Amino acid sequence: KHALACFGGAGGQHACAVAANLGIRRVFVHRLASVLSAYGLGLSEVVHEEQSPAAATWSAETQPPLLARLEELSSAGHSKLSQQGFSESQIRVQRFLNMRYDGTDTSIMVPEAAAGDYLSRFESMHQREFGFVLRDRRVIVDDLRVRVVGRLAEVRAGQVYDELESLQCRLLDTPSTHRAFVETVPVYFQGGSRPTAVLKLGHLEPGDVIPGPAIILDRNSTVLVEPGWTATVTSTQLVLDSTLAANEGTRLVSTEVDPIHLSVLANRFMSIAEQMGRTLEKTSVSTNIKERLDFSCALFDQHGNLVANAPHIPVHLGSMSHAVKFQLERFSDRLHEGDVILVNHPQAGGTHLPDITIISPVFRDGRVIFFVASRGHHADIGGISPGSMPPTSRELFQEGASSMGMKIVDAGEFQESDVRRMLLEEPAQHPGCSGTRNYRDVLSDLKAQIAANYRGIALLGQLCAEYSLAVVQEYMAHIQRTAEAAVRALLKETRAKQGASQLVGYDFMDDGSKINLRIDIDEDGSALFDFAGTSPEVYANTNAPPSVTHSAIIYCLRCMVQSDLPLNQGCLAPVKVVIPEFSLLSPSPTAAVVGGNVLTSQRLCDVILATFGV
Repeated sequence: KHALACFGGAGGQHACAVAANLGIRRVFVHRLASVLSAYGLGLSEVVHEEQSPAAATWSAETQPPLLARLEELSSAGHSKLSQQGFSESQIRVQRFLNMRYDGTDTSIMVPEAAAGDYLSRFESMHQREFGFVLRDRRVIVDDLRVRVVGRLAEVRAGQVYDELESLQCRLLDTPSTHRAFVETVPVYFQGGSRPTAVLKLGHLEPGDVIPGPAIILDRNSTVLVEPGWTATVTSTQLVLDSTLAANEGTRLVSTEVDPIHLSVLANRFMSIAEQMGRTLEKTSVSTNIKERLDFSCALFDQHGNLVANAPHIPVHLGSMSHAVKFQLERFSDRLHEGDVILVNHPQAGGTHLPDITIISPVFRDGRVIFFVASRGHHADIGGISPGSMPPTSRELFQEGASSMGMKIVDAGEFQESDVRRMLLEEPAQHPGCSGTRNYRDVLSDLKAQIAANYRGIALLGQLCAEYSLAVVQEYMAHIQRTAEAAVRALLKETRAKQGASQLVGYDFMDDGSKINLRIDIDEDGSALFDFAGTSPEVYANTNAPPSVTHSAIIYCLRCMVQSDLPLNQGCLAPVKVVIPEFSLLSPSPTAAVVGGNVLTSQRLCDVILATFGV
């Protein structure tokens, strides 16, 4: 599915070996690979842009004047490049409208559409980028943009592929008889020394096919054609193709763990989570999510175990797995393709109520194969004070709306009436409380989280199409096992360094509440984290649900591991956690918790790190 592009004078010497390790069977080596940067500068375009504000609503009435203004900008830009000496044939004009839905601040630069139908193209691009369109919302044109490009030389995309299809190829069975031949030298490859022909590229012609092993020399570069490869000469490239069978000489991706593909797939998983985060940032509207970036995105396996996450908010990442597993058990066989779940209750894997988690199951052939989830801190979800972070809360209902788990999208249908009831009606039933004071922003941010999940589902689908579902799921398990091994090694090293199998630590909150921890480390690197002796829950809001404790543990363990290791559920595999019920770290279902997520979680990390002697 991929080809390797070779760059630099020495790149051609390693191209076949690198491609084989990556499972790539074709390499392109440009004839000017050694000076490709300079060549690219010579082909660079001269660009002039014209832009004009519009602030207009797109409609049948506003379309003609907007298109007329685009033509005026095009003429002005065209004139600028003509004055620089570009001819009519060397100038191209690209027209754009910067469009967005009314009430959102994420615009899309929409390129010119047939018959001026920018609206359809905008909706198509919005669906592809964010996973939904808002049919009942006006579309605003913020500004008009024209990009006028002058190009002295035309470079046609895909030219080498077209040339390969029509090329009359000639195999050089005996390179020593060709006028490009210089000498034969011994070269060591895997398996021993091989006589290798040396040829000059300048004397080869398009269509010549050189079997490996061979060395092709140019004035500024050297290309090594390894055994099992051929080099086809075109007018602009040397095209190296593997002639080995698919299971020879290349690293095929199987379910067996391979260090190279473990690293590649670990980074692919993290990249998906990062792209989910960028989608959420772009489509959200609140200051909390869009500017403070108080959100997190992550991928989970079919059992709800954390596989990969972007480097977002640590207290979110370690606890989101609890939320996913809770919903997997809660809905069981009632999950369907197109469902999206909303949850924020502390007893259901939440942290505090403003942190709303949106969970999307990923289906294949009617069964769940992965989960993607995003958690964001919403500006206001009701309660006794604006912002839903009351310093005086004593009961959970005073901190705003809560849900143990509801389908915000049911089989592809957005359930706005249920969301309205949860955010506006239910919180207002409690004395002294109101529903959300900024319903529109919260609703927009929830849709942004859904869009982020949609992005993750699409990218996971592409990954499975590339590697197969079996490989992706197995490497998710490999990555977790790697994390488990690293944490076990850390725990065994700690036991040896401390000279004891039991570590003890404690600290206090500002109100005098004690957090007590005893860690028992076994010889095999497993450990018991026992918080017995921790103070009872308080009639205030610094209680922290168990998911926060797990977040603190996984975060601290990851901080202490020296290797480059993605934070995932494997970090907790060797660890058993014991938390006394109705304590500060495992409060009752109605206890206030808004401060526990931001205060108690910090003190938990202090206690854990101090217990390890860090």
